[in-house]
Amino acid sequence: MGKIQGIPKLLEYLEQRSCPMTEEQIEQLLSERTIPHARPYGDMILFDEDHIEWWIEEQRKTDKQ
Repeated sequence: MGKIQGIPKLLEYLEQRSCPMTEEQIEQLLSERTIPHARPYGDMILFDEDHIEWWIEEQRKTDKQ
């Protein structure tokens, strides 16, 4: 799969995957380092779609418990 660049694009992606979140929630997860991401340089944030898919599935498993 590909890369998702920036929080706004990630929010769109999560909405499409039935996992809606707010920008504040994403910022919190980033500060806690609990969502997979990379910061290749500066303020750029990249999210790998495969890693985000894995993360979504892990969140759903946790929510069911």
